[in-house]
Amino acid sequence: MVLFPNAKINLGLNIIRKRPDGFHNLETVFYPVPVYDALEVVKNDETNEEISISFSGIRVNGKPEDNLCVKAWRLLKKDIPQLPAIKSHLHKTIVAGGGLGGGSADGAFMLKLLNQKFDLGLSNEQLLDYALQLGSDCPFFIINEPCFATGRGEFLEPISIDLSAYKFVIANPGLHVSTIEVFSLLKPSLPSKSIRELIRQPVETWKTELKNDFEEPVFKKYPAIENVKSKLYGWGAVYASMTGTGSSVYGIFRRETELKNDFPPGYFVKELIG
Repeated sequence: MVLFPNAKINLGLNIIRKRPDGFHNLETVFYPVPVYDALEVVKNDETNEEISISFSGIRVNGKPEDNLCVKAWRLLKKDIPQLPAIKSHLHKTIVAGGGLGGGSADGAFMLKLLNQKFDLGLSNEQLLDYALQLGSDCPFFIINEPCFATGRGEFLEPISIDLSAYKFVIANPGLHVSTIEVFSLLKPSLPSKSIRELIRQPVETWKTELKNDFEEPVFKKYPAIENVKSKLYGWGAVYASMTGTGSSVYGIFRRETELKNDFPPGYFVKELIG
């Protein structure tokens, strides 16, 4: 069985306060975008190995046992002992560590895939609970529709937002941004206007009001990422922003805008329909 985990972008991202548990309260809008990995699972009757995973496409760093797909299987296996052994394969096209949520999507989709393939009967609420145990962004990919998110990102409210009249460009210069480091450079603050309110305004107003709090510290350390945003505005973007903690930047364009890809070779660049 194969599912196709998709990426997300953040429409605005405010870091409001640091919590006693070391996490931060935030607000953002998660918006799914059609950039896909491919995740396949088959039952493994051949060996005593409980779970194996192989990879193709964009390089996946880290040990296989630390991959969120493997952790998702182990999380379910702990509560559902009859869950069969599996062989899995992950083909990566979502650039890793770029603020697009690819790893979180893979883990959440593994939960959904196992639930469907092996008829586990898990409810949406149960899947959301398991997803949160994998990571703060993972519950969004269970719902996988535009959501206003608060808390660590786990409190999700589906919202109505129509960007079908636009197209997107996502660009990544291939830089790795340390999430821990940029959090340490932030000064959390309560925004004057909530993203929930801003997102209801015309897209043309977002340029001056809808912000990602991580842009200032990230741009200061990585001017190449700021340059991506400037290029997208130079192409005629109605709105452009870094997503998550970087290093990917997206631009929202009117459908009729003619685009020119003059990014250097080696940049990850995707043009998408809204």
